[in-house]
Amino acid sequence: MMNSSKNIKLVFETILIFIGISMFSVYVHKLQIENIYLKWFIYTILLLFQGLWFYRFYIVGHESSHRKLFASNDTINDIVGSIILLPLMTPINVYRKIHMFHHGFNRKDNHTSVLDTFTTKKPSLLKTIYFYILWYLSVFFGGLFFHSLVSVILFLFIPPKWARKISPAFDGWTIKDQLKAILLFSLGIGFHFLIFYQFGKDIYLWTLGYPLLSFAWVLSLFVYIFHYKTTVGNKVRYNVRSVKHLPFFSWLLMNFNEHATHHQYPNIPWYELPIKRTELPKEFSEINQNTWCLFTAIFQQIKGPRIIDETKN
Repeated sequence: MMNSSKNIKLVFETILIFIGISMFSVYVHKLQIENIYLKWFIYTILLLFQGLWFYRFYIVGHESSHRKLFASNDTINDIVGSIILLPLMTPINVYRKIHMFHHGFNRKDNHTSVLDTFTTKKPSLLKTIYFYILWYLSVFFGGLFFHSLVSVILFLFIPPKWARKISPAFDGWTIKDQLKAILLFSLGIGFHFLIFYQFGKDIYLWTLGYPLLSFAWVLSLFVYIFHYKTTVGNKVRYNVRSVKHLPFFSWLLMNFNEHATHHQYPNIPWYELPIKRTELPKEFSEINQNTWCLFTAIFQQIKGPRIIDETKN
């Protein structure tokens, strides 16, 4: 049973803390401190938190994409989800199409919904180096965010029939869906321009511009840690891992650490994931649960991508 009061509290908490850290960012920038290094140290920590908080927007949007934010009313669910996603300029219906495809086809094979895998014929040393560089840029330098942004913009403006051919995630995508997505994207752009013109360039950069770049880095680091080098195969709901509860991060990430439970039972709301934790079947757990630590899950991506030689298959 969905608890709307918990999600109302979540939405207000998310917006109010965003306003609070935005105001604090402006205060820090205007603060007169003789030790400039101390000031930049404080701001660096704050900017990291702003990036993480933008990731909170992303996860609230995730709940909305699953229609779990306000399950009793799809319209309210999508309106609130769209408002939360305004700083990220992400249309909720595009988010939903891509994310539902992820759930339905997650790591089904070496070509489908598998970000850490590159397939090629007889990979040479040069190709291998290229794939590693591409992976490191994607994960550790914000590349996955910019890839996602370009993908969203691409699917906003190409004819729906082309979108379906480029990506099966957009099967059933219509002109009506596209127009709605363009409107929502325009509202996101409008929100950014409103802050820029209403408060000026500096306020915009401290509250939205720089935090968005921080989010690009955070998203790219975090977005694939629950699937990196997990199993590949038809039982897509098990190609995943969880990590242990950490009070601060579990609060900030809305129990996203319980990712294995979420993939097995996507309809469980964020606040019930810990109490309804479901372990992976043994044959999947032995492979996928190679770490329970959030930070190890992030840093093990340094190992690089999977490179598959198609001539051997």
